[in-house]
Amino acid sequence: MLYAHHEGLTTGDYAFFYIDLFGASLQSSIFPDRQLPWRREDGHDAIACEAYKAVMIITYAEPTNPEYRPFLEEIKEAAEAQLNFTMEDGLKNYIAGAFHDGVMLYAQAAHEMLEQKGSFSNGSLITHQMRNRTFYGVTGVVKIDQNGDRETDYSLWDMNPAKGEFEIVASYNGITKKFELVPGKDIHWPGNAVPRDVPFCGFENSNLACQKASFSLLEILSLTMTLVLSIVIVTAFFVYRKLKLEKELASELWRIHWEDVQSSNLEKNLRSMGSKLTLSLRGSNYGSLLTTEGQFQVYAKTAYYKGNLVAVKHVNRKRIDLTRNVLFELKHMRDVQNKHLTRFIGACIDPPNICILTEYCTRGSLQDILENDSITLDWMFRYSLTSDIVKGMLFLHNSVINYHGNLKSCNCVVDSRFVLKITDYGLESFCQSPETDDSHALFAKKLWTAPELLRVESTPLLGTQKGDVYSFGIILQEIALRNSVFYVEGTDLSPKEIVERVKSGEHPPFRPSVNLPSNLEEVVHLMQRCWAEDPQERPDFHHIKGMLRKFDKGNSCNLLDTLLSRMEQYANNLEELVEERTQAYLEEKRKAEALLYQILPHSVAEQLKRGETVQAEAFDSVTIYFSDIVGFTALSAESTPMQVVALLNDLYTCFDAIIDNFDVYKVETIGDAYMVVSGLPVRNGWLHAREVSHMSLALLEAVRNFKIRHRPEQQLKLRIGIHSGPVCAGVVGLKMPRYCLFGDTVNTASRMESNGEALKIHLSGTTKSILEEFGCFELELRGDVEMKGKGKLRTYWLLGERVTSTRG
Repeated sequence: MLYAHHEGLTTGDYAFFYIDLFGASLQSSIFPDRQLPWRREDGHDAIACEAYKAVMIITYAEPTNPEYRPFLEEIKEAAEAQLNFTMEDGLKNYIAGAFHDGVMLYAQAAHEMLEQKGSFSNGSLITHQMRNRTFYGVTGVVKIDQNGDRETDYSLWDMNPAKGEFEIVASYNGITKKFELVPGKDIHWPGNAVPRDVPFCGFENSNLACQKASFSLLEILSLTMTLVLSIVIVTAFFVYRKLKLEKELASELWRIHWEDVQSSNLEKNLRSMGSKLTLSLRGSNYGSLLTTEGQFQVYAKTAYYKGNLVAVKHVNRKRIDLTRNVLFELKHMRDVQNKHLTRFIGACIDPPNICILTEYCTRGSLQDILENDSITLDWMFRYSLTSDIVKGMLFLHNSVINYHGNLKSCNCVVDSRFVLKITDYGLESFCQSPETDDSHALFAKKLWTAPELLRVESTPLLGTQKGDVYSFGIILQEIALRNSVFYVEGTDLSPKEIVERVKSGEHPPFRPSVNLPSNLEEVVHLMQRCWAEDPQERPDFHHIKGMLRKFDKGNSCNLLDTLLSRMEQYANNLEELVEERTQAYLEEKRKAEALLYQILPHSVAEQLKRGETVQAEAFDSVTIYFSDIVGFTALSAESTPMQVVALLNDLYTCFDAIIDNFDVYKVETIGDAYMVVSGLPVRNGWLHAREVSHMSLALLEAVRNFKIRHRPEQQLKLRIGIHSGPVCAGVVGLKMPRYCLFGDTVNTASRMESNGEALKIHLSGTTKSILEEFGCFELELRGDVEMKGKGKLRTYWLLGERVTSTRG
């Protein structure tokens, strides 16, 4: 083995080369078929100093015992005399001595085996005999260990930089296991210091100090690629979100076409029925409540969209420009979903029917309920309605819409379960329309508007979260006093006067009356905080929700009573509704069963209804009827598709009415082909041939009198074939299951029909034999007919039945 330290490498990096066992050459596995870089052509090694700072070679130690040299001389003389080969001096001649000692070792072991009368041919025993042995050979003391290996001596050769030659600087004794330096010789280490056993950074740069100090090229590339990949992924994510958003905006999922909206006659019907209906209808799906005078109130314009009753809010605009801001508003309306917000159905922008469709709440608005004296509102009910407003506004303020801007009691609607929902939120740009006058109605709409918003003349519809809190305070005063909006005791101010006083910012601020019992002081305090002049002093809805929870503390029993009372009312209304729905269900069930019995035999249908698997069944004898119309293809070509459909419908309606009078089952119709069977699924002995024959005669008579609507002068030519025999029947398929027949009898019946003649009934010999048992049918021999796949069959014509015959 050779060790070398290259001058271009850092301390601790070394090169190791392997040479052959005997130092014949210093060829390296790194430089195959070439001389090592430190060897000159003349054999000198001075060039090593130019390439490496240090070069060391470990080789076998050349023997020094007196027997070794004479032995080599004898070997040289024998090689030259016997082989004409001249051996050179060198460590490679050590192999000859080693071979000699190896032969001597084997000879000693074999001799001992012979003395012990052992088997000379047993190689394993001889090999075992060689172990743990020491003797003196031409190469010195030979010691074989317990594994059969020789303890070998080695020499360390070091390159002298001054001379450019290798020198033995140390030796290793394999027997004594001692390593000794040669006196007077030194190892020339690079930098005059023994290198580290392990480089400072480790063989794989595992030292953390080196890792912190520098990064390898691979690490730098990895970090760079990771950073680039992260940037690409983040960019792709945002691009994907952008493309998805643009796609959603372009799809216009909110759009509703006016032709899909069906007008509702709800208002008209309610006015006509107003004086006839009683209080028991309160809370029904009519969407109205009775006033004290017994008249109905209708709370919103309604219409039907996709079968559902919806509220329609018309927008006073001639056209809608779908700007990006409007598209985002419509998207946000679809995204916002909460049980205390009315569900946005869609919007119609077809002039002049520009409107918004939302969920319709049948109980009307909070303002309608408060003004209806026939409804009793205890404080628990009022608290429930107030809590619903707070929950809805809290969700709205935390959503992308951010604020309502137009909160008032008429925009708080109540559904059939008395759950309050907030409507008319969002779509600020969509609904914005110029204010053209200062009418009474316009100022009445502003009674809930916060003073700071009233003072903004340029954008009167602009809203804020603090403005919604002010509006909630006004609504709370309506709920508490159950009076008109902005009720001020002892005054009779018009809406315009109220709005002007609030807008002017009086001291103290002009606000509604708060004359409530002493036990409701906390409610009064909450109202006053909500309509404070300074918006910053108003609480948010999260704080309001906590205050309402404190107000209701200890009233759980009253709340339970309220809920039980509501449930009792619902139960009374539901009893009648359940009875009505049950009758409707039974009627639909009857229709479904009737349709099923038309598709499948009654016995098979009953099995399927019970969830049983219908097994295929074999029948020993049935009679099959086939018929078609001669010339139907030509007739269809000369008729329109609708005329063909009408013809077949008329014909089969006539046939179906006739076959109901016989014990038969219609299997199927395909085009003009008509297939009927008797004898299954309920067996009827030998009566199946008689039933099919009677039916065939009746159908033939009906066809002779049948009139084609679009060709009344043309006669339909029905061709009939009948055959009797065994079949197998069963239900095939899961979707649209069919009761199908299988067997050669089906094919033969089909051949009887196809080989028959128009307006005649063609019978097989099998059917004829069964009919003869009844003795009531007129039959005529047709003769032997060649049929495809059957050969010649003797067939007959069924001409009719005798007048004296009676059907059993």
